[in-house]
Amino acid sequence: MNGPIDWFPLWLSLRVAVIATFFVLTAGTFIAYLLSHKSFRGRNLVDSLVTLPLVLPPTVLGYYLLVLLGHASPFGRLYESIFRHPLVFTWQAAVVAAFVHSAPIYIKAARAVLESVDYRYEWAARSLGASEWRTFWRITLPLSARGLGSLATLAFARSLGDFGVTIMLAGNIPGRTQTLSVAIYDAVEAGDGRLARILVLLISAVTLALLWPASYAARAPER
Repeated sequence: MNGPIDWFPLWLSLRVAVIATFFVLTAGTFIAYLLSHKSFRGRNLVDSLVTLPLVLPPTVLGYYLLVLLGHASPFGRLYESIFRHPLVFTWQAAVVAAFVHSAPIYIKAARAVLESVDYRYEWAARSLGASEWRTFWRITLPLSARGLGSLATLAFARSLGDFGVTIMLAGNIPGRTQTLSVAIYDAVEAGDGRLARILVLLISAVTLALLWPASYAARAPER
């Protein structure tokens, strides 16, 4: 097959990855901070729940999300009443899938980055009257920004390449929910080797372009 290439999966994947990475940065950093700086009942359970998506098969994870977010679930009905359409089999569902795929590895690594911050700086700020919130924004976050920035790049790359959870939750609807990784699968199934090779090289190039400079930034010495 030598027809024109449909670039919709690329643009959708980029949009999904940007939005998912935003939520990973905000929610993921908050969870990582709680796990690294707070001692509370159920902390080990939260850590286990964060780890769970890393070990479960994507189809199992996708099924859980279908049950939790589907039309018959309380959350699914609430979402539909607010936005006037179901969540599953939409591009918004692809965002949820990308978030679930990329957030756990970000949170696990971000926790280590936050724990590596010299606690004496945080203690000094608190002893001078700074609130915990101010200490986080003025001390903890700047000292961990380089590491968290590199992890955000990794989260973006993982969001860009999710397949298993996305196809379970968002489906494979050309022009609506077909992301780049799903389009590759579709091309292979249709026997369109040319399109599959182009899309594989494209997603590989984009991912490499993201990870290569991020690896240099993570190793750059502090000034």
